[in-house]
Amino acid sequence: MDIFESPNDQCERLKTPSYLELTVSIIILVGLFISYLPQHYRIISRGTSEGISPYFVLLGTTSATSGFANILTVPPSRAAISCCKELDTFECTAGLLGLAQLGLQWICFALILVLFLIFFRYTVATVPEDSDEDAPTWRTAVMVGFLCFLHALVVIALTGVFAIALPRQLDAWANFLGIMAAALAAVQYIPQIFTTYRLKHVGSLSIPMMCIQTPGGLLFAASLFARLGWAGWSTWFIYIMTACMQGTLLFMGIYFEFSSRRHDVVVNVYGDSAPQSPIEHTHPRRPPANRTYSEGWERGLPGPFTGHPERYAETEEDLEHIQEREERAIARESQPLLRPGGIGNPYKHYDSTHH
Repeated sequence: MDIFESPNDQCERLKTPSYLELTVSIIILVGLFISYLPQHYRIISRGTSEGISPYFVLLGTTSATSGFANILTVPPSRAAISCCKELDTFECTAGLLGLAQLGLQWICFALILVLFLIFFRYTVATVPEDSDEDAPTWRTAVMVGFLCFLHALVVIALTGVFAIALPRQLDAWANFLGIMAAALAAVQYIPQIFTTYRLKHVGSLSIPMMCIQTPGGLLFAASLFARLGWAGWSTWFIYIMTACMQGTLLFMGIYFEFSSRRHDVVVNVYGDSAPQSPIEHTHPRRPPANRTYSEGWERGLPGPFTGHPERYAETEEDLEHIQEREERAIARESQPLLRPGGIGNPYKHYDSTHH
């Protein structure tokens, strides 16, 4: 679209929509909806939002809110809405598909926020045992939800003020919303990249979602550019930046996923060829350990302060690893009853040959 195109010319153009552009826009709309389904399903199926940074949710939701408000207020979108008075239903719907795309994205990301709050389960260990970082608290999650809600209210209120009382300043407000959305999107994935790097696994973050959205974001930006032209730069530029950052996170998630699987293969091969340990003859197969994350989870080891570590150790190396990890946990212990001299002896030595 030409930046100097008059409203009448735009209405005439909308009366003869490009069927190629219309087809691409519909594919993007459907693909956008499908791309978020794996993320929604993963959080619900795991029953936890562990692995998803609360600040990623905060920045993503506020960025989606600003982006949706931006496309509602940029001149090409306002002209397309006004032209609907002269167009039939099909032509009007085709002209407003860009708004529908960003509106659907905002709804889908807002649903991630809702699921993040509903399935917030950080009461158990979610970070490696040797990490000095504290896991996010429920207070942090509530604050994220409150800030997202407050931001949406402020954007809606100010957009109404500019549209009704200050219409001449509405273009400047639209550009400000676009810049704000781009700035939030530019840093949106930084806390998530840091969280994934620190955990060394993706947790409840969906890799299939990122596989669809990374190339889809570039296609989405191209579609918006074709619809809005250079006049809508503050709208489509957001999705170019987002796709680049999301591609970085996708690469990291795939790397950790393959590293974990490769490690499991090595452990299985070693377990088949390793000498039989006397522990295997005296104890049944180790029971599964239910956990969100703890040090040694890749090897199937239990959490710290396990009463009978010898039942989980298949080799002497596993037993030594469990004991060393327990020593590190004791050194960081802040609960009085678990300190040396409290109830029980946290420095108890477990002998794998006597019971």
